[in-house]
Amino acid sequence: MSVLERSFFTDREVLQDPIPYYRALRERGPVWREPSMGVFMVAGLEEVLELYRDHERFSAIVGPLGPLVQVPQPEPGESWAEVVARRRHEMPMGDTLMSMDPPEHTRHRALAGKFFTPRRLQENEQFILGLADELIDEFADRGEVNFDLVYARPFTLLVIADLLGVPREDHATFRSWLGGDMGNVGDPEGRHVADQVFANLDPYFTRYVEERRATPRDDVMSRLAAVRFPDGALPDAADIVRLAVVLFAAGQETTARLLCAGMRVLGEQPHVADELRRAPAGIANFVEECLRLEGPIKGSFRLALTDTRIAGVDVPAGSILMAVVGAANRDPRVFDDPDRFDAKRANARRNVAFGHGEHFCPGANLARTEARISFERLLARLDDIRLVNPGALSYAESFIIRGLDDLPLHLRRRAA
Repeated sequence: MSVLERSFFTDREVLQDPIPYYRALRERGPVWREPSMGVFMVAGLEEVLELYRDHERFSAIVGPLGPLVQVPQPEPGESWAEVVARRRHEMPMGDTLMSMDPPEHTRHRALAGKFFTPRRLQENEQFILGLADELIDEFADRGEVNFDLVYARPFTLLVIADLLGVPREDHATFRSWLGGDMGNVGDPEGRHVADQVFANLDPYFTRYVEERRATPRDDVMSRLAAVRFPDGALPDAADIVRLAVVLFAAGQETTARLLCAGMRVLGEQPHVADELRRAPAGIANFVEECLRLEGPIKGSFRLALTDTRIAGVDVPAGSILMAVVGAANRDPRVFDDPDRFDAKRANARRNVAFGHGEHFCPGANLARTEARISFERLLARLDDIRLVNPGALSYAESFIIRGLDDLPLHLRRRAA
C-alpha cells in the first residue's frame, strides 16, 4: 500500500510521522483528494496562500476541525454561503475566531488585537524574561527531566496568564492545573493535563470579566473587560471570555510544542547549540526553521462555497479542503533541500506555520518572543543537552497538532 492510500486522518503510523506523507503529496501535485474522507489536500505553499486569501470562495467555518464538522446541506435555492451564515451556531466551534468569515471575523479580530497592544506585549516581555530564569532554576540541577513538563507547559501557561491579566495571586492556581511536581521523566500524566487546564478557564475568565465590569480596577483585566468593537459596541461578556479562552488554549498548546521541537533539535544536534551560544543573534532564525520543519499545526481547513478550481483541480461546492501547512513548509519550489534542518536558512521565515491573511495568528509575535527568549536563556544557562532515549519519543496522534508527547532530556547547569 502506498502512503497516500493510507488515511491521513486515522492511520496511526501517518499520525505519528506525516513526513513521508508530505513528501508523497508534493510528488503527486499541490492538490490531491484524500480517499478516506474526500478532503482536498492542498500541499503547495502558493496554493495554501490562495486558500487563505480568498474568503469569497472558501469559508473558515470548518477551520479548526475539518472533516469532523457535519456541515448542513443547502435548502433548495440556497447557496453554501447562506447555509454558513444561517446555521453557523449549529456547528462545532462555529462562533470562534478561527471559524469566522468577514465581516464578522474582522470585528472580532479587531477585538483580539486589544489583547496584543504594544504596551501589553512590552510589559509581558519583562515577565517572560523573569519567568524563564525562574523555571530554569527549578530544574537545572536535576540532571534528567521531562522538558515538556518542567518548562514548556508551565512557561507558556503563565505567559498567557500574564498577558491576559490574570492576577499574580492566581498564577499558582493556574500552574496547579498542570499537576504537582510532574517534571520527572516517564510521568504519564503530562499527556492529559491540557483537558483539566482548559476545563477551568471558562469559569475563571467569566468571573474575572464580570467582576471587573461591575467594579473596575487599575489593572489589565479591567482594561480587557472594557474593550469594545470598532463600532463602539460593548461585547457580551461571553464574547470576551470565549476569545480569551481560545487565545489561551491556542497559545499555550502550540507554543509548548514549538519549544519542545526546538529542544529536540538542540539535543540531537549539539553543534547547533554551540553555534547559537557563540552567536545568539541567530536564535530568531533558528525559531523560524523550527516553525518551518516542525510547526505545531499540521494544517487548517476550509469549505468550498462554490464550484471552483485550485491548481487545475476541480473542487465541487461543499467540499472540505485542508491547507496542509506541514507539507507547504517543505515545498521544494520555495525551500531548497526542504527536509533538511538549516538554522541559517535565508528564507525560513516564509513558513506559513502561523497562517496567512485575515486568519494569521494574532499571537504570532508573542509566540516568537517566547521561543526566542526561552532559547536564549536555556542555551545560556544549560549545557550538555541530550535526549534520554531518542528511539522512545512519540508524537501526538492528531491530524491537526504536530508535537511530542513529552521530551525527556539529560542536561546540566552551565558554570557561571
